[in-house]
Formats: sequence, C-alpha cells, structure tokens
Amino acid sequence: MNLFDSLENNNKQIPLAELMRPKTLDEFLGQTNVINPNSPFYKLLIAKRLFSFILWGPPGCGKTTLARLCAGYHNAKFVELSAVNSGVKDIKETAQGAKTNLRDGFKTIVFIDEIHRFSKTQQDALLPYVESGLFYFIGSTTENPSFHTVPALISRAQVIMLNSIDNLSIRKIVLRGFNYLCEKYGKKELDDDALDCIVELSNGDARYSLNAIENSYFASDDKIEKSIVEELLQKSSLRYSIDSHYDYASAFQKSLRGSDADAAIYYLAKMLIAGEDPRFIARRLIVVASEDVGNADFRALLVAEAALRAVEHLGMPEARITLAQAVEFVARAKKTNRAIKAIDSAIADIKSGLDFPPPKHLRDAHYKDAEKYGFGRGYVYTHDNPDFKQQFMPDELKEKKYFDI
Repeated sequence: MNLFDSLENNNKQIPLAELMRPKTLDEFLGQTNVINPNSPFYKLLIAKRLFSFILWGPPGCGKTTLARLCAGYHNAKFVELSAVNSGVKDIKETAQGAKTNLRDGFKTIVFIDEIHRFSKTQQDALLPYVESGLFYFIGSTTENPSFHTVPALISRAQVIMLNSIDNLSIRKIVLRGFNYLCEKYGKKELDDDALDCIVELSNGDARYSLNAIENSYFASDDKIEKSIVEELLQKSSLRYSIDSHYDYASAFQKSLRGSDADAAIYYLAKMLIAGEDPRFIARRLIVVASEDVGNADFRALLVAEAALRAVEHLGMPEARITLAQAVEFVARAKKTNRAIKAIDSAIADIKSGLDFPPPKHLRDAHYKDAEKYGFGRGYVYTHDNPDFKQQFMPDELKEKKYFDI
C-alpha cells in the first residue's frame, strides 16, 4: 500500500450498510427459505460441497453478503467482479489467478454482481472455466435469469431465489445499526414511530433501511423522530402493514369481481406505492380472470397472462401501465364463476366418496389384454360419428351435471 492509498483509506467514509454486513450465517437475516437446516442449499454448504449458482432477488436482500459468506465458509479465494465495468479480459485474468490458487491448495469463487448486464459473449466466456471446475461461479441479479442469462450458463449453475427481507428481520437490522451508531458516536433515542416508518418504507431492502437509520441518526439531535425520517426519505409514511398486504389484495380482487375499475385501479396504485411485487399483482389478475370472468370473456385470461409476462420483461415503473391496462379489461369484462363452481363441486364429490372409475368403453385399450377385460369395447370415435350419443361419466354419476349448477 502506497502513501496515496493510505490517505484514501483514512479519508474514506464507509457506509453503515457496508460496516454492518453479517460476518457469519447466524447473523444473516431474512432468508429462512434458503438458510435453514432443511434447505438443500444449506445442507450443501454444511457439507462443504462447492457448486456454481445464481442468486436472484430484489435489491438489498443479501445477495452479495451471502456470496461472501459462502466463500468464507469454504475458505476459498473470493474474486468480486461487477458486470457494469468488467469484461472478457477480466474473466481470463481471473482464470489465470484461479490456476495459481489451485496450485497453492485454494479453490476460487468468482462473484459477478448484476450478471444480467453481461452480454451473451461475456457470459459465454465463463463457460469453459465453470465446466472444467477451474473456478466456481456465483452470480447475482435482480432480473429473472430465465430471460437474462444464457441457457448454457443456467445449466451449469443452480438458480437460488431470494425474497425481500421480512419486516421483523428489517427491524432487527435497523436496531443493530442504530446500536452500533450509538456506541461509536454517542447515545440517542429512537422513537418507535420512526423505527416503524423506516421498516415500512424499506420494503424489504436491508441496505435502504441502514442508509435510512444512518442519515436519520446524524440529522437528529437527541431523538430520532418520525418527521425527520419522512423528510429525509422524501416519502410520506403509508398505512401498509403485513396485514394490509392481504387486505388490499382482497379489496383489489373483489373490486375486479364487482366490475369497479376505478376502485381496482386505486388499490393497484396503493399496492405499487407500498412496494408490492408487481408479479404478485399480475398473478391476482390471472386468478380473477379465471375465477370471476371465466368463459364469459375468455380474452381476460389472455390479457392477464400477457400482463404477467410483460411485468417480468419490463419491470417497474413501466409495468404499472401494463397492469393498469389489464386491470381495466378484467374489471369491465362480463363475469361468470361457472368454472370455479364446477371444479370445486367435482372435487367435493370425489372427496366425499363419489370416487368411481370411468366406464369400460372409455378405458385404455392399447395393450394386449385390454380386449379380454372389455376395455375400449363399444367406444365410438366421435369425429367419425359426431351425432352418436355415448356415456362419458362413470355409471354411478351418469346423470350428474356440473356446469348446470
């Protein structure tokens, strides 16, 4: 390290979010679907079996931190590249370093942040090294790997999906950061409403929450108030809790069912501002299109399904327009619930004991002994005899009508 590097480090202000990165898996919060004793990922980690994988999740959910923890757990050399400013040349240089590491008895993990920003050529450059085991690859992305990663790379790397961090974990993270600031710079008081405000506005983003508490700490005197937090974050605090997630989703669906496009668009706006995953909203649209519109206007299902695909390709904020378009169509479409009533009635019958085999003439007759059992005998090919009436229901239910209920 030269003099200028030393001066740079002395003058560097390291963000609280970087200082508070978990050093062990026990400190890593909010991804219990991945970090738990029963998950395959965790079991492979404990068994010290390295493998290549792509971490897919929203900003601030712990992708980089988890990659670093994995490297430390395996005592591997960790090389961190960013797809924004790295290319094929950097990959080749890293491969040369990995060869040296192997000679010295160390494995190498190459972490590429924002892998979706790599071109096809850049992603292809990773393949021979991952294939040969020269180094292990960990990628991170906020975009769906199925659309933004070449198939050859996905076939060599598992996709691990991470979620937005839950509010309880965000609260613990914020308090951990606040206590660190108090110990280092002096004791202050954190108002409960201010804490709640940071948690809610963070929308599952740990980095955002730590930036918020850090700025609020230094912008406050003896007590961090909610007003300070709101002013710094330039957002008004939404009344949107964990329970609100279900309440607004319910109101949204019922407004669509009731053909009130204006109410539906309002609840759509509220959910988007609150940080709901637009894919969740699009899936609700698909449910309504089948459950409440059905074949009264089959186009509703096509529109809703197209909206989900568009959301996955576009992302926010553009996706809000596609969702609004689909909301209007589904809300104004004619409605029928015949499909859900029919399938639920049939399921209820079977569960209640009306569990019968099909008539013999409908059973599979494509094997040697079928004729001996009478299977397929008497079946009439409908296309040759469209006017011929034959029984399709089991004998015990031959008069049953599910779509006339």
